Amino acid sequence: MKLRTVRTVGESAAPGILCLAGFGDDSSMFELLTRTELVRRYRLVTVDLPGFGDEPTAAAGAGTLSYLGDVVRYVAESQGTNIFLAHSVASIVAVSAIEGVSSRGWTVLSLEGNLTAADAYFSGQAEEYESPEAFHTGFLARLEVLAHDDVVLARYRNHVARVDPAALWVLGREAAEYSRRVVPGEALMGAAEAIYLYNPENCPPASLGWLETSGMRKVELAGASHWAPVDAPELVAETILNLLP
Repeated sequence: MKLRTVRTVGESAAPGILCLAGFGDDSSMFELLTRTELVRRYRLVTVDLPGFGDEPTAAAGAGTLSYLGDVVRYVAESQGTNIFLAHSVASIVAVSAIEGVSSRGWTVLSLEGNLTAADAYFSGQAEEYESPEAFHTGFLARLEVLAHDDVVLARYRNHVARVDPAALWVLGREAAEYSRRVVPGEALMGAAEAIYLYNPENCPPASLGWLETSGMRKVELAGASHWAPVDAPELVAETILNLLP
C-alpha cells in the first residue's frame, strides 16, 4: 500500500502514537501538537486518509469503514504502534482497523469520538443527499454559516473544501449506518483500552449520558473546542503525558 502523507515527529525509538483526523479533516489538525512536549516522549505519526488532505483517493470504495480500517491498520503495523489518537469519527475508523486483532493490546485515546448515534451530527448529514457533490456543497454551506467569527471552524471548513466528495459522502453514510447497527462506544471499549478526552460543552446529551454509565475512562479538556489539538494543543499534550506511561 502506497501512502505519500505518512509523517513522523519524535525520536525513532520512542513509542508511536498514530493520529487520525475526524470527518473531512486531515493531518494538519495535529500540526501544533507536534510542537509540544509530547514529542519528547512519543513519536507522533500522522497521515491523511485516502480522499482527504493531500492523500489522493486510491479506490472507488475509499470512504468505506472497511477500506479506511485497512489503511489505518497498515500504517499502525508499518510504524510499529498500538496507540491511536482518534478524533471524532476516526474513533469508528480505528475500531474498524483493530477489531479482531486483540493480540496487539491497542489503546485508543478518543478525542470526542463517536459514542452514540447522536455524535454523527456532521457525518450523518450525508444521508440527506442523493449524491456526493450535493452533500459536499450543502455541508460547506452549513459550515460557512457556523464558521462566522470562529477561526477554528473556519479552518475546518477550508479543509473540508479540499476533500474528495465521494470519499466524504460514503464515510458519512457508513458512519450513520454503523451507529444505528451498534453502539460505537461499546464497540470501542470491546476493541481497545479506550480513554475519552472531551469538553462536555461540545458533546450531545445522549452521549454524555452514555459516558457517565459506561465505565469508560474519561478526562475533561476544559474550555477546548471540538478540535482540541488545533486550539488547545498544550492541554492535549499535557493530558496525554499524564495518561500514558
